[in-house]
Parts: sequence; C-alpha cells; structure tokens
Amino acid sequence: MRIGICDTTFARFDMGAAAIDELKKNATDLQIIRKTVPGIKDLPVTAKILIEEEGCEIVMALGMPGPMEKDKVCANQASTGLIIAQLMTNKHILEVFVHEDEEEKPEELKKLAETRAREHAQNLIKMMFHRKGLSKEAGMGVREGKENVGPL
Repeated sequence: MRIGICDTTFARFDMGAAAIDELKKNATDLQIIRKTVPGIKDLPVTAKILIEEEGCEIVMALGMPGPMEKDKVCANQASTGLIIAQLMTNKHILEVFVHEDEEEKPEELKKLAETRAREHAQNLIKMMFHRKGLSKEAGMGVREGKENVGPL
C-alpha cells in the first residue's frame, strides 16, 4: 500500500519523520512517498499529486503554522485546499497541523508536534487496516497530541 507524506520546511519540527517512524513501527508492506514543500499553502496540491500521480491510497499533510494572524489565515486556506483535494480525489488526506501558539515553551511544542504526528499516523493505520475499531472510539472525546477529554 502506498502512503503519502507531505510536510513543510516552515515547520520547526520534523513531523514527517515522526509520522513515518510511527507508520513503520505499526504496519508492514507500506511504501511511503514523502514530499516536502516550502509552505503550508503548498500542501493541498502536493497531497493531490501524491494521490493522482504517485498512486497513494491516503496522505498525511503535516504543517506548523506560525503564531501571527497571517499564519492563521494561511493555515485556514491550506485546510480548505486539503478538503477540496479530498473531494476531488475521493481519498482521505489527514491534516496534521500544530499551531506554534498551542504551547508557550519550545520543548512542549516539540512534544506536541511529535505526539500529534505519531497519533495521526496511528489513525491512518486504523483507517486503512482496522476500520471497525474506529467505531468503538466514536463519541469518546479522543484528541491527538493532547489529553483526551472523554465522552459527555
């Protein structure tokens, strides 16, 4: 199975490497194709290329928007582009964004980025190989990179 990973040079942590490591630890017979682009708004077209030209069944798009308002706008535009790319290709693209202002301390931001990338990689494996298991998590308040909030 071909898995696409697209990430950016703008991120301050190599989330793509963490995701790939997690995928390799938890699944066999994966062919992982990674493409790195300069910025977050480059992710949608790169994800679409991974699906249409590289034959990927699913893609993870990883990015780290900065703390400024223009960074948040760019992240929103990238997110919208990823949704459009999913609809155009009829394939899942897992958006894995960590906003720089989610944590104040650099070591906590690094921990969040790594944890979120790894937990989304685990979600990818569940989506591709263990779909029924996801139904057990419905309504459970599961979060990636942060503590789960639990069901109501």
